[in-house]
Amino acid sequence: MNQETKIAAVEAAGLCRRYGRRWALIDVSFRIDPGRAVMIAGRNGSGKSTLLRLLATAIRPDRGTARLLGRDVRRQLETVRRHVALLGHYSYLYETFSALENLQVVGRFIGRDTRREALMPLLAEVTLAERADDPVSTFSAGMRKRLSLARTLLQDASVVLLDEPYGELDPPGFRLVDRLFGTLRARGVTILMATHLIDRGAALCDDGIVLEQGRLVWSGPARDLPGAGVLDPATLPEGTA
Repeated sequence: MNQETKIAAVEAAGLCRRYGRRWALIDVSFRIDPGRAVMIAGRNGSGKSTLLRLLATAIRPDRGTARLLGRDVRRQLETVRRHVALLGHYSYLYETFSALENLQVVGRFIGRDTRREALMPLLAEVTLAERADDPVSTFSAGMRKRLSLARTLLQDASVVLLDEPYGELDPPGFRLVDRLFGTLRARGVTILMATHLIDRGAALCDDGIVLEQGRLVWSGPARDLPGAGVLDPATLPEGTA
């Protein structure tokens, strides 16, 4: 199957989204082939989180279309949700439940094995096995992020969306994210990662896109993205999406 006929893992055409009178996304279009890892860069408020939430069906576009694995995020919402996982800014964890119970709740919703022996290896992978039975209300911000990562992995999705996955983590947590990123890539998962850590993202990802005030202003190989200059469109490499 050639490049032109292959079904895209993620495809957006003219995506627009607004909050009140402010447009958070304006005419965003791109295509991502299966198994690619893409970094989304841009200033705070540039539209990165809005884009990921829209692709995850947490919100809907006001205009334009988006498809995941050929399924329309608006018309085939439930089907899309079975194939996508989002690690967002907010954990939405159950505070009074233990780490294990949080995974069990999600596992029941998506039809996974929720026995203790099935989930403990996942908690061990994010270094939370010793805290498996402790309530989330006793966890630090970094521990909550690790549990959210475990929940994302539990979904076994074809498309994984990571919104600032390094946030609130210490250096060992950074290495954990890098390792889990590699695990997802080895499985052939398509990854979109929004991050301010440009150098780190460029080392992990194949491609990059830059958003500025809701518009896609650049796309290309991730290695070609500049460092902190990515926040200034005047310093971007030549070429636009």
